[in-house]
Amino acid sequence: MEVSPDYAVQMHGITKIFGSFTALNAVDLDVKRQSVHAILGENGAGKTTLMNILYGLYQAEAGDIYLGGEKVDIATPTDAIKLGIGMVHQHFMLVENFTVTENIILGDEVCGAAGVLDMGKARQEVAHLVEEYGFEVDPDAKIEDISVGMQQRVEILKALYRGADTLILDEPTAVLTPQEIEKLVEIMRDLVAKGKTIIIITHKLKEIMNSADECSIIRRGEYMGTVDVSKTSETELASLMVGRNVNLTVEKTKAEPGEVVLSIKGLTVPDEREIDQVRNLDLEVRAGEIVGIAGIDGNGQKELVDAICNLVRCSSGTIEVKGAQIQNTTPRNTIEHSVSTIPSDRHRWGLVLPFTVGENAVLERHGEDSFGSGVMLDYARVNDFTRGLIERFDIRPAGCETQPARGLSGGNQQKVIIAREVSSEPDVLIAFQPTRGLDVGAIEFVHKALLEARDKGTAVLLISFELDEVMDVSDTIAVIYHGQIVGTFEQGTVDEEQLGLLMAGGGAQ
Repeated sequence: MEVSPDYAVQMHGITKIFGSFTALNAVDLDVKRQSVHAILGENGAGKTTLMNILYGLYQAEAGDIYLGGEKVDIATPTDAIKLGIGMVHQHFMLVENFTVTENIILGDEVCGAAGVLDMGKARQEVAHLVEEYGFEVDPDAKIEDISVGMQQRVEILKALYRGADTLILDEPTAVLTPQEIEKLVEIMRDLVAKGKTIIIITHKLKEIMNSADECSIIRRGEYMGTVDVSKTSETELASLMVGRNVNLTVEKTKAEPGEVVLSIKGLTVPDEREIDQVRNLDLEVRAGEIVGIAGIDGNGQKELVDAICNLVRCSSGTIEVKGAQIQNTTPRNTIEHSVSTIPSDRHRWGLVLPFTVGENAVLERHGEDSFGSGVMLDYARVNDFTRGLIERFDIRPAGCETQPARGLSGGNQQKVIIAREVSSEPDVLIAFQPTRGLDVGAIEFVHKALLEARDKGTAVLLISFELDEVMDVSDTIAVIYHGQIVGTFEQGTVDEEQLGLLMAGGGAQ
């Protein structure tokens, strides 16, 4: 491919190998100056690996990198920063009890005579930067006191402070409200107008359509091509990404809710510091209904789920399943009351990665007579049961029941968890971030599984930080803010803007 100064970044023939696995195979990327360029791919496609090579976190086995038509060698992030490349990671790297200014200058401090830190001059430089780019961030505010959207702006300012001309944003909208996403798109456009180039790594088709000029697609480590976003559609992008047609709309019949199965009244849950994270919360979920909780991460969702699962104790209130109180008992008691959980972190809470897929499939049921006698598992029965789940839930590769769970892709690991939790046909199914980090094909599967459980009479509680997911899948939407339900709506009676305001603590039902 032709090398040209018209391109801010060109990566040609990039190959990256981890052990026996080829993560990237001769991948090309050409990013025009002063543009927003998206990199789209399914889980494990190699898009973040490609950007980690550009930022100097990884080194490629083969291929060349050009900036403005000039070949460069990037061995470390320090090299990348010196060449004008900045990266904002998906999980922010900020010191919470430091101020905005202290975080921005950290590692690149302004010093006066005798090497003494000159905070006055540093603050002046940061304030000038804030004003120049119109970021509306208080240089003196502590990180712990500002919103997630503001924290992201601080990360961008950190890169700009170090002279970045090309900004890499990794999953930039993952934890933002709709209003914050709109503001981020404005910020990106303003930065491009001021001469910057932006590369975003994402699997969110909607954000690509709203913000990007061009989009490069990577599938299983192979470069599939680059498209002009103004001349494509979400459907075409999804097909290019996964190699098949994907239904982007959630098809479902109208819910027919029955009796209240899960009833939570006056629930208050403190954290380990004895600070209440859930505050006098009331919530009901009926049989054959999906209740989705919309909210920004950190508003009590984790503590609510942990209390239902009896991983933490509540200080007041009740949690009832079919009229029986289960609060402040044991996780085993939760399971015995027919409550299944798809946890938010599949590696930490969902699977024992060294165990086989079969062992993970019966993790909560290993004591049942159907899987063995006494303390011994009957592996023939376990594997026979698991093969049925593998076929029913399309877990790949087929015949993986005797393989360690760590060998599966993220999407297939999630399918193992869903198969285990749904196959027991529970009275209550808690799905906490069930599609986190999954591509559109895997997301389509997860949504179908939740709806099938609902249609069999399960009461489904969906907790997701993806507002589109909550709005598309839920029958009833409850908004959580500072540990309280601040609004409850039937699907179709509220729009994204109203929900976004409530999620940020504004407005009223």
